Amino acid sequence: MTKEFGEAFLDEAERHAAWGAEQLGALTAFLPEGPWTADLPSCVYRQGDVELRVAVLGTYDEQERSWMWGWANPGLRGTPMVSLTEEAERFGRAHGIGEFTSGVLDLSGFADPRRAAETLAFAGMGVVRAAGYIGVSAGPGTRVYFLPDDPRVPRAALDPVALARTLLTATGLFGRSPRRLVTGYFEHHGAPCRESEHQVVAGLPGGDTAEVDFDSLGRISGVRVTARR
Repeated sequence: MTKEFGEAFLDEAERHAAWGAEQLGALTAFLPEGPWTADLPSCVYRQGDVELRVAVLGTYDEQERSWMWGWANPGLRGTPMVSLTEEAERFGRAHGIGEFTSGVLDLSGFADPRRAAETLAFAGMGVVRAAGYIGVSAGPGTRVYFLPDDPRVPRAALDPVALARTLLTATGLFGRSPRRLVTGYFEHHGAPCRESEHQVVAGLPGGDTAEVDFDSLGRISGVRVTARR
């Protein structure tokens, strides 16, 4: 039987799907192509000509097919390098989500262990509201994931013109609850919203209004933005 993540973890990941995907795009556009280096004691990551302060989110062992959170790494525990990652553990304890509180997770039973590791990285980024994550090869069979912890990384803004595309594209990431994805997106961007059975209406920054409709199966059936008069 194929192993899967728990319902609470997947629900939380879904909540960050739209803004998280948007933010990863902004981070990718910001980082130049080129080799990378990291000075862990100094919390410094370099790629091309860009230098950033980072935290270690976690590592994925391709041979063991296991994930270790940065805060659980014996060599990093209690250091500034994992202080941001520790917020994910605290969130997990507060909300009873074991994937965030188990230091090492065995991913060998998943249909695609590498994708499972990426899901953990994405969800970890989401709960600490980081400006994306960076996954790089750190040697034979090992990938390390960093969280940028630097104000120089641009934050993706809510774009009313691209709103429909942003929401509809993100529904394919987890495919569980489009409504949770939509409300999580507006919450992240500080856009107050009200819900009814088949609709979410949000007041966007700048005064515009967004209406997101859902069909009887809970799928997004329409997205409209009305400009402030």
